[in-house]
Amino acid sequence: MPANSTWKRIRKFLNDVHLWMGLASGLVVFVVCLTGTIYTFHEEIDEFLNSEKYHVQAAADPMEVEQLAEILGRQVEGDVASVSIPVSPGDAYRFSVRKEGERRGTNYLVNQYTGEILGDTNSSTSEFFMTMFRLHRWLLLDTNIGRPIVGWSTFIFVFMVITGLIIWIPQKAKNWKQGLKIKWSGNWKRLNHDLHNTFGFYAAILLLIMGLTGLQWSFDWYRTGLRSVLGVEDQRGGRPGPDQGEAETDAAMASGMRALNAAELLEITDKELPFAGSYYLEIPGGEKNRISVRKYHSGFFASPAADEIEIHAYSGEVVSVQKFADKPLNEQIARSIKALHVGNVFGTFSKILYFISCLIATSLPVTGTIIWINKMKKKSKRRPTTRNKEKREVAIMD
Repeated sequence: MPANSTWKRIRKFLNDVHLWMGLASGLVVFVVCLTGTIYTFHEEIDEFLNSEKYHVQAAADPMEVEQLAEILGRQVEGDVASVSIPVSPGDAYRFSVRKEGERRGTNYLVNQYTGEILGDTNSSTSEFFMTMFRLHRWLLLDTNIGRPIVGWSTFIFVFMVITGLIIWIPQKAKNWKQGLKIKWSGNWKRLNHDLHNTFGFYAAILLLIMGLTGLQWSFDWYRTGLRSVLGVEDQRGGRPGPDQGEAETDAAMASGMRALNAAELLEITDKELPFAGSYYLEIPGGEKNRISVRKYHSGFFASPAADEIEIHAYSGEVVSVQKFADKPLNEQIARSIKALHVGNVFGTFSKILYFISCLIATSLPVTGTIIWINKMKKKSKRRPTTRNKEKREVAIMD
């Protein structure tokens, strides 16, 4: 059998599998991709529509973090656990307050120049995006039902992207350029076909990344296997145990040492990490003997990954500095799974690319279904009707 004929058979088989699996999962894929597209810029949209809470009038010097935490603690229930300090002086500080038994707590926005509590991060906008998130993750169903449905539909989607790439490969090398272009002057059927094939090709790599990373939130076995492949399943932090921490704190307090405040902690951080960026730090005080400070790069291409420094709360000694860029590649990938999935691995730049790719992914089930309908119509026109068969038989008999 000629190689060309074998390749045609393989392509036809993959085309049929691509088509029927696409029809089977199309509705779920459409919903997941549409909600993913909408969710891409949820933070930016939320901050824009609720700018009175997120943005403040910059002044000369902000109040001390401890003072702001004390003001907030008197007005809300719970413990003020941490604060996020933005790089822009016109953005409000964000404090995390946790009640007993809560895992995440509530984020409050505070004017760092006046101490005014501007509100929390909950709003009608955030509720809308949370609905989009639930649709994206488990279709608003019970998680035991919705997650597997989304997960297996994502598996099918990944398989469809791979088969789509194979089908896209032209039979003749000289025709490859045609697959990279859309014939805008063609009829609507040709245009729909080109939109499906060409746009799908351009978005394929990012769609594969989205699909392969997204599966870890649907299946525990997939997440375990992924971390095993990356070699990070046994990674543990190197922070001291409670006995060592208590001993250090008791010794420092007995010697009359004063705990460092946030400004001093940030000054030490800037010496070790001398770049402009935003901060996330635990609120100093209490019995904490070591304070963790994370510093994030800022800018259009900035990664969401943070460099982390651990400082002795009393002596100011730098216990450890962990720079993301210095970590092995497998650890960088493992820590970037979420960023790779949601698209902010290279800041706003990559989010724009993901938004466009996810929008294309949303269109693929639609254009693919239209292609299938057109094929069915074409086949039905070719198939002779019973009446035509009878006419042929009469003609032959005559």
